[in-house]
Amino acid sequence: MKKAALASLVLALTLPAFAQTPDPTAPAPPPPEPATPKSSIGSRFFFGGGVGASFGTIDYVEIAPLVGFRVVPRFDLGLQPFYRWTDDGRYSPSISTTDYGANIFARVRIVQGFFGEADYQHTNYEYPNSAGGTTRDTYNAFLAGGGYTVPLGKNAGLYFSALYDFTYDGNDPNRPYDSPVRFQIGASVGF
Repeated sequence: MKKAALASLVLALTLPAFAQTPDPTAPAPPPPEPATPKSSIGSRFFFGGGVGASFGTIDYVEIAPLVGFRVVPRFDLGLQPFYRWTDDGRYSPSISTTDYGANIFARVRIVQGFFGEADYQHTNYEYPNSAGGTTRDTYNAFLAGGGYTVPLGKNAGLYFSALYDFTYDGNDPNRPYDSPVRFQIGASVGF
């Protein structure tokens, strides 16, 4: 028993000699970096768009995909190209036209679900001419208004907006839109 106690005492006295003591002249280790939220460029993109169709005297089909980027938590920028096919049965024979272009938009979230929006839209469109054919022209518009987003889970939602076209000319008989007010419905998904 005395031998065991003596071995324990020797071990207790010699172990600290093998421990490393810090060098008082060495610089202090840097403090640990604070945890940053996992936010990468890829997680700030969102995608979506809208489709539309109507059938009757005037048939049309429209597709408008969307890609956006969340610049900061309450401010988004995006691009929405579109293509629209129309068949107007008010003419004999009916006249088919195609319109295409793109919107560049900026959205600012104001309060829960509500946002303000400003758009620049370029449209290349066709309209019927007096010779019975069609003529192609371009239209540039500046729009602003607001909308509301209905969340559909953590990263998805439906949006509804009403925008006013400040460049609308009601005296132009060949304008591509019948009203300065435009309503939009679409969906978006972020990853």
